[in-house]
Amino acid sequence: MKKDIDIQGMTCTACANAVERATKKLEGVKSSNVNYATEKLTIEYDPTLTTLEDIKKAVNKAGYKAIIQEEKLTFKVEGMTCTACANAIERATKKLEGVSESVVNYATEELVVTIDSNMVDKGKIIKAVSKAGYKAIVDEDRNTVSNNKSIMNLKIRFILSAIFVVPLLYVSMGTMFGLPVFDIIDPNLNPVNFSVLQLLLTLPIVILGYKFYVVGFKTLIKGAPNMDSLIAIGTSAAFIYSLYLTITVIGGNHHGVHSLYYESAGVIITLITLGKYFEALSKGKTSEAIKKLIGLSPKTAIVIRDNKEFVIDINEVVVGDIIQVKPGEKIPVDGQVVNGSTYIDESMISGESIPVLKEVGSNVVGASINKNGTIRFKATKVGKDMMISQIIKLVEEAQGTKAPISKLADIISGYFVPIVIVLAFISGIIWYIINQDFNFALTIFISVLVIACPCSLGLATPTAIMVGTGKGAENGVLIKSGEALETLHKVNVIVFDKTGTITEGKPEVTDLISDDSKEYLLQIAASCEIKSEHPLGEAIVRNAISSNVELLEVEDFEAITGGGIRATIKNNKVLVGNLRLMKDNEIDVSRFLDQANRLQSEAKTAMYVAVDYKLIGLIAVSDKVKTSSKESIAKIKKMGIKVAMITGDNNQTAQAIGNEVGIDYILSEVLPADKAEEVSKFQKQGNLVAFVGDGINDAPALATADIGIAIGNGTDIAMESADIVLMKSDLADVSTAIKLSNKTIKNVKENLFWAFGYNVLGIPVAMGLLYAFNGPLLDPMIAGAAMSFSSVSVVLNALRLKKFKKD
Repeated sequence: MKKDIDIQGMTCTACANAVERATKKLEGVKSSNVNYATEKLTIEYDPTLTTLEDIKKAVNKAGYKAIIQEEKLTFKVEGMTCTACANAIERATKKLEGVSESVVNYATEELVVTIDSNMVDKGKIIKAVSKAGYKAIVDEDRNTVSNNKSIMNLKIRFILSAIFVVPLLYVSMGTMFGLPVFDIIDPNLNPVNFSVLQLLLTLPIVILGYKFYVVGFKTLIKGAPNMDSLIAIGTSAAFIYSLYLTITVIGGNHHGVHSLYYESAGVIITLITLGKYFEALSKGKTSEAIKKLIGLSPKTAIVIRDNKEFVIDINEVVVGDIIQVKPGEKIPVDGQVVNGSTYIDESMISGESIPVLKEVGSNVVGASINKNGTIRFKATKVGKDMMISQIIKLVEEAQGTKAPISKLADIISGYFVPIVIVLAFISGIIWYIINQDFNFALTIFISVLVIACPCSLGLATPTAIMVGTGKGAENGVLIKSGEALETLHKVNVIVFDKTGTITEGKPEVTDLISDDSKEYLLQIAASCEIKSEHPLGEAIVRNAISSNVELLEVEDFEAITGGGIRATIKNNKVLVGNLRLMKDNEIDVSRFLDQANRLQSEAKTAMYVAVDYKLIGLIAVSDKVKTSSKESIAKIKKMGIKVAMITGDNNQTAQAIGNEVGIDYILSEVLPADKAEEVSKFQKQGNLVAFVGDGINDAPALATADIGIAIGNGTDIAMESADIVLMKSDLADVSTAIKLSNKTIKNVKENLFWAFGYNVLGIPVAMGLLYAFNGPLLDPMIAGAAMSFSSVSVVLNALRLKKFKKD
């Protein structure tokens, strides 16, 4: 396959070469060429060995951003009854040229297809799904109307079936339990009436369950049998055999009246319909987090235009509109406050219940709640660009992914139904050979078909992941995929970036040390640093401005990576930076070296200022440690996870901060470009590594780590490269994410254990294994009830995750 991919972040041909080298290393890549002028990567690769996601990760790891022009289409799928159906749809759509990925989530009944829109369209996908025996509907607005309609339909089908199955059970089994029965339908007195009445009571139930037969036999004919196939074969065998006996009874063979199986067919269909109804109700609850998020946004907004207030539909708001929000109202879209102040409840975004003060210049988030003041703000993001829309998209995508742990269940469910059909026939034949009793053999045959339940296998993983990712979103932890959720619980080393992650990221000047004028020292440094984007430089500029220090004109400004800055002021050569910069320029620092060491031992960064290659003083800057950092790191270490910190600071300052918060490994004087290499070193030692960062220079490290965690106030590229996004800049949410991962994967394992265990134990019992050793024989009706319960129990177990609470 050949693909053109846009590349962002390249500044020269060396960047292009780096992207080429990174992608050529991937398995299955035949050629990789980057056109620096058009900023495009043309790559030819074997899609069976390398995916577009692998290419994207390789480019991100190299420090750039791959923009893959692909489209994700979401369809609602009707007609699925188990994971065998989901597997059949995946196989059918993956065969289409231009489809790079196809994932069916049986729990949400959704198909998500990643396509090249130049090669395949919605129509082809819908046609492929239809050929496989199912119906795909474009899921544009993701509303729940069809789900509610489906649940109501199942409820009505069950009630109507129950109306017929109760008298059917009474008529067929009443005499066995000594219950009074009218002579007109007594099997011994009027066998024809007894048989015909059961037929008449069973027919409506069979008709109400027609979908089991339509889908079951259709998929069986296509060679991809599913759960409906098992039900259809089992109940059809019982019904057709009973119908044959009824005809013989009418013909005079009254012995057949005691071998009817109408009640088995009727009860099985009714019980499985009830199970499907409970399953649909439970599955609906697993996606409640999404429904809550979708329901958060208000429908209207008050917009100020030409000094007049207009109430307009939320979809009519455009970027730049001035919007007024009164106390108690929801913020309609993302924006920036231009008038007034208030406290806003942002718990739906961050999970933090304490309202946040918003003043002129503060950013506000759509769907948050204005608590007490009237404000006006300018709309900056609307529609799909709003934060709440992005969160919904992330959570939906995560819920549509598969965790690696589900692969075994997928493989087994693919072979499950055909194997069960074979086992049912074999066990039925063997028992008929043993005791020459057709009725007994038929009972075994039906029981084996009905007790087998691939549904529980298919629901085990996705339901838990849906609830887990939903609870994460409620608590301000956005987990982008099932794979990330699973991998996180295995992490044994977490590497933290220092600035803005462990510390506030808002450094302040603490000391000015000079033999001469401190104001001159600050003036020289701030004049140079105003052209720098480094946080420490910004702190010096802020301090100078607040001290009313006049800034001077600067020429020949040059930023020196990992060192500081070089500039010219009034023909004087100025250097501002660290000790390495001073030594590289052979500047004598002995006068202030003791004081610099003292400052650095106090967790302050000492910046040297030299004019014409003579040191004139030191400026100490301190980045305050976040109040939650120490406690959060202690919690992580309690989980048995080692903690490291990466910083560009000198060793003394790094040690002081690291010791203060309890870091195990302190990596100091690391250049931004080397962060990813440091992460790789931990991985090479056999560790599973998570990296926590926020800046643009953290993107390669986030992509290199097994799990990248971006904190909420980080840059877009950091969040793009990360697997998990923390909506708050609070390290406490790192332990929340780990705890949620542990709980979810434990829940998945419980579900899989129950699903596998149920089938491993249930099928041999249905085959008559216990009966062979003088034990009980499983009745088909009991098998049907057990089958329904197994699916419901798996979903109910997943719903226990809704009780999850962060510390």
